[in-house]
Amino acid sequence: MAKTKTSFFCQSCGSQFAKWQGQCTSCKEWNTLVEEVIQKAEKTSWKTTEPTSKRAAKPQKIAEISTAVEARLNTQNNELNRVLGGGLVPGSLTLLGGEPGIGKSTLMLQIALQLPYKTLYVSGEESAQQIKMRADRIFPGSENCYILTETKTQNIFRNIEAIAPDIVVIDSIQTLHTDYIESSPGSISQIRETTTELIKFAKETATPVILIGHITKDGNIAGPKILEHMVDTVLQFEGDRNHVYRILRANKNRFGSTNELGIYEMQGSGLREVSNPSEILISKNEEELSGTAISATLEGLRPLMIEIQALVSSAVYGTPQRSATGYNAKRLNMILAVLEKRAGFKLGAKDVFLNITGGITVDDPAIDLAIVAAVLSSNIDIAIDKRMCFAAEVGLAGEVRPVNRVEQRIHEAEKLGFESIVISKYCKLPKKGYAINIIKVAKVQDVVRHLFG
Repeated sequence: MAKTKTSFFCQSCGSQFAKWQGQCTSCKEWNTLVEEVIQKAEKTSWKTTEPTSKRAAKPQKIAEISTAVEARLNTQNNELNRVLGGGLVPGSLTLLGGEPGIGKSTLMLQIALQLPYKTLYVSGEESAQQIKMRADRIFPGSENCYILTETKTQNIFRNIEAIAPDIVVIDSIQTLHTDYIESSPGSISQIRETTTELIKFAKETATPVILIGHITKDGNIAGPKILEHMVDTVLQFEGDRNHVYRILRANKNRFGSTNELGIYEMQGSGLREVSNPSEILISKNEEELSGTAISATLEGLRPLMIEIQALVSSAVYGTPQRSATGYNAKRLNMILAVLEKRAGFKLGAKDVFLNITGGITVDDPAIDLAIVAAVLSSNIDIAIDKRMCFAAEVGLAGEVRPVNRVEQRIHEAEKLGFESIVISKYCKLPKKGYAINIIKVAKVQDVVRHLFG
């Protein structure tokens, strides 16, 4: 029997050390080194039967490499397809992380049940009966989904060889363990080794693999940081468990953009795709309220109409407060300074609170003008026409600057029934008529005069 060997791993960055020490020399974190048992065994392929002859990879001229693009696998889920860049790439490894109870397993099971391909759903956290109960609620009658409750990778690969699935879903990577490592499941070495085996399987067979990952209390995916480097795509599932809406983002994507956004609504029958996000981002108030303005923003290729809420009140405790939810507080301070210097509004002695509705975070500078309008509306307590929206950036000199893809924002405002949109005077638009009234302004003072006279 091979001699048992132990090593110390940093639980923060995954670095390996021969002996314990107080501080990790790689990431400079303290008290993160944990001893794990390692047994060096001769590794074989992910296959249970090793082929008799192996062909070593040979270098190729870059001009001779085939660039034929393999068709992506349609997940039958438009929001997930958008975030992935068009669907699952054959042989890719996708990692999905999120808070406990946010709906990661529900989303992946729902997709596995709806796919027209043969899918293997491997669960190390739930029994087959528990998964069946959820499947009956989400999408009963699926014929292509196989359920396997197993945590040992060697047994998983044995079943994969027997079934030959088109897509594999692992729930979750922190529950898997392999015979080549003797440490407990969820440890640094186990996560790294099991992920390596899955990558080798995915690349050799061109089978997409989706991993569900746990996150730490800091919001990072549990395990070594190298895990995120090894996979092809890292998705983040966000939202508040007390609300029904969920947001799917791509933190890393080797096959598409990381700017796309997927929005879902959690229901009793699973996650519903929200094709028109403006329905959740704009309130349905009948009466006009001060301190509210609508902005046309972009998330990737998707235009969104979002509602900006501002509250300006006298500072009670002497020192004025500046608070922003879903927006950069430093940029809010900059906009307030511009209003004070260029537009003559005395906001230095007032509390200013800003909120982006819908629970999303926006860093698009095109919402600057809507923030100006919302703050001034609350300050003088005059409501802005709710059929008007804004799309422009505000500079330090008080100038209203143009933003990219303004035509797409105008079309979205038109589609949703807005009657007018305020943009920069310097935007270049094609010479054609619009059904919406386009108001062009050059400075913040022009916006103030147009809105409040």
